[in-house]
Amino acid sequence: MDRAELSITLHRTGDEAVLRLAGEIDMLTAAQLSTVVNEVLTDPPPRIVLDLGGVTFCDSQGLGTLVVLSRKASHAQSLLVLTHVGDFLLRVLDITGLRSALMIRNDQPAS
Repeated sequence: MDRAELSITLHRTGDEAVLRLAGEIDMLTAAQLSTVVNEVLTDPPPRIVLDLGGVTFCDSQGLGTLVVLSRKASHAQSLLVLTHVGDFLLRVLDITGLRSALMIRNDQPAS
């Protein structure tokens, strides 16, 4: 079995930190994501954006990590926003009831 991988690219501007994720968020990579977000939270911007456009898989550990990081950001007076969330992940968030616990901003025209 291949080891899951997660690539994280960080770009900071004045108002936000954008983390572009590519790969899998699971029990093997969730700690890596937590570490990077926790480092950003040492000097928290108003908004932390997790661009999930390159995420191909997310297990229960990954889902839990997203919720915990959202709460940590909130406590640090920052807002964690998920963007480019794939359909598979939106379905999982709906099924688990976690969608309402996360701020999701997929760039779509209003219907």
